[in-house]
Amino acid sequence: MALLSSPFALIQSTPPVTKAYTGAIIISSAVYGWCWWRGLASDAAYYMTMIPGSCLFTPWVFLTSALLEASILGFIFSIIFIPPSLRYLERLWGSIETLKFIVVTIVFSNLITFAVNWIEYLLFGKPELFLFGMKYHGQMAMHIGVLVAFTQIIPEYHVQVMGVLRARVKTLPMAYLGLSTVMCIIGFQCPWIIIQFGWFVSWIYLRFYKKHASDISGTTYGDRSETFSLVSWFPPFVHYPLSILGDKVYSLATRLRLIPKSYGDIEANGYTQVPGGARAEAERRRALALKALDQRVANTSSPVGSSSTNPRSYQAPNLSTSESGLSQSSSQNGSTSSQEVDIAESKSKSKVSS
Repeated sequence: MALLSSPFALIQSTPPVTKAYTGAIIISSAVYGWCWWRGLASDAAYYMTMIPGSCLFTPWVFLTSALLEASILGFIFSIIFIPPSLRYLERLWGSIETLKFIVVTIVFSNLITFAVNWIEYLLFGKPELFLFGMKYHGQMAMHIGVLVAFTQIIPEYHVQVMGVLRARVKTLPMAYLGLSTVMCIIGFQCPWIIIQFGWFVSWIYLRFYKKHASDISGTTYGDRSETFSLVSWFPPFVHYPLSILGDKVYSLATRLRLIPKSYGDIEANGYTQVPGGARAEAERRRALALKALDQRVANTSSPVGSSSTNPRSYQAPNLSTSESGLSQSSSQNGSTSSQEVDIAESKSKSKVSS
């Protein structure tokens, strides 16, 4: 009975967005599988996948195409990886922020992919390849997006890949991105190129736009820490050109008010992507928490106890007063001794005269 109740307990404990998203993956993949089995795969692909040449007539596929896993291996991998990851993020971020992250990562990745395919068509022609020959679907944008989120939250955590390879979390996104680059170079643009845009879109959202609400610091946006900067993803020899390009793009976006202001901007007096610039977001929050704790302790402590026990209330003795007292005592002792000498001399003179 315990074995039968554990799956239901797991489902009941799953947050709502993760539960709904997982159910949508299962239903969408099952519907496409049924259509394929009935010989309606081409019709289903028109309404369920993102085809650059026809998706303007079916705009919902910019979001729903990610819910479709056409292969059994892709479906199994997504079901194993995506629900536990989203469950962790939703408990940490909340349902609203998790839903926003999902929608932004999927929709904007598909929009960039759509634009790239049309640019390729305008440059090289071949509409049968770039407009109608590529059908984008699946969870690849979410895979890389979740890895980017884990890199922000637990970058030094070690995981085992397939029970054999051991790697740190922060190395996984670039490894997945490298695989995508290789697959695109050898000719498999669809669907591997969407990983490139999923990485960039998720990083931009978490870096600049994700909302953080706190009782101490109020509302802030993004993560301006140096460990999550753009150059932190690349080898050191490309840091300098990337920092120059990033600073120019950031200045333009700030001038156009495309990036919301955050406390990180005020503290750093700007934005820098190279080490030695803005203070880390974690350090800022830690400092604010310590300040609030000190104020709370100061308010709860009594004045008598604080004056008697606080080591900072100790005052050094007034050296000038002590020195003046010593000088006064020495002058009094000197005058007394001089009077005694005069009396002794007068007595000796009287004895001599007698």
